[in-house]
Formats: sequence, C-alpha cells, structure tokens
Amino acid sequence: MTTPLFRDDAYLRSATALVTGHTDQGGVICDASVFYATSGGQPGDSGRLEWDGGALDVAIAVKGEGGAIVLVPAEGATLPPIGAEVTQTLDWDRRHRLMRMHTGLHLLSVVIPLPVTGGSGSEPRGRLDFDMPDAPQDKPALEAALNDLVARDLEVTESWITDAELDANPGLVKSMNVSPPRGTGRVRLVRIGTPDTQVDLQPCGGTHVRRTGEVGPLRLGKVEKKGAQNRRVYIHLEE
Repeated sequence: MTTPLFRDDAYLRSATALVTGHTDQGGVICDASVFYATSGGQPGDSGRLEWDGGALDVAIAVKGEGGAIVLVPAEGATLPPIGAEVTQTLDWDRRHRLMRMHTGLHLLSVVIPLPVTGGSGSEPRGRLDFDMPDAPQDKPALEAALNDLVARDLEVTESWITDAELDANPGLVKSMNVSPPRGTGRVRLVRIGTPDTQVDLQPCGGTHVRRTGEVGPLRLGKVEKKGAQNRRVYIHLEE
C-alpha cells in the first residue's frame, strides 16, 4: 500500500519516501507518493527520483497491486535499492496543467448536465463523452457558460462520505461507465462552490485546483459523434 500524499495536498511538489519494492517490469514502489497514478481518465504524473548515489526520471505513475503506486522509470534507468530513502519531485508544470484540465472537465459536466459515458483529461486538450443523441445547438453559449464558471472563481473543496451514503445517493455519480473510487469504506466528494453557491458535487479521486479561476480561459473544441446516443466534447486550455 502506497500512501497517496497528493490526496491530502495536490500542491505538494516534493517529498521523501522509502523504496519498498520493485515490480517485475522494472517499476519502483515507495511507501508514499506525490505522484498521481493513472486512473479515472487522468494521466499519471511524471518527474524525478533522487537518492544517495543515484537518480532517475519517472516517465509515468500507474496503479499496482494492493493499492501500490508504481513509478515507471525512463528506459535504461538504474533503480534505487529497496530500503533507500528517495526524494520525489514532480514535473509540476505538467501536473498543474492536468489539475486545471481535470477541474475544467468538471465544469464541462455542469454546463452539459447529461450522463457522462467516458472522458480523458490530457493536456492541453481534454474531453468528455455524453449520452447526448443530438449535438449542441449553440456552442458559443456553452463556451461562455464555461468561462463564466471560471471567472466566478469558485472554491474547489473535498469531503468524504461512506460507501453506504453514496449508495443511498446514486444521483451524485455522473459517470455511467466509471465507478467512483472505493475500497477503503469511504468515498471522496469534490465540490465546486460553497454549499450556498454549489454548482457541482461528485465523487472523484483526481487532483484539482483550489479555485476555478486557476483553470484559466477554456475553449470549447469540436463535438464528435460516437454512436447513436453519444457525443464527444473537447475543451482546450487557452494558456
């Protein structure tokens, strides 16, 4: 089990940890991680590991067995020995863009209030798939609504509920195909806005910015037809 340090502080850029194992594929497992592992449509983080006598570039972080986060090194890297203390350093610029995009996709699900059938939060472009038989008629209005939510600079906060509470409130789940992250007996909710000004509340295990103003300007991209009932809608970070 790897302690996900990013869960408590998405702005933590560096931390020390102990190497607890290597995978058969050459990955590194630590007891704690500032690196977010690929899941929920959000790519895993990249960065660097340094230890006494060595260093390597982390190409991506992925999920391993039993709650482990596996740091996949760049090709040809020498791994730190098990038991070594390492310093983990994020590629912060990339992580921050992913945080902005991930929060922006939450906003997209607000301005298009339809069931979500898929998504991907890459940068500088991300997308959500919607159960939407017909394409939006007024894309400029949707883009304006998106950027209005950004301009309102709403706070983004988190709270936790039990699995049973989520089961009793199925309307919190927007995604039709991706189950909320479970397994610990509780589920993390991400709220945009205060309880009085709330525009979104849904289960999510990803990383987000603290306020919507930090997302920056968004551009609504193309809308693609993906089957009889589905439309794929893209958004772009503009800076």
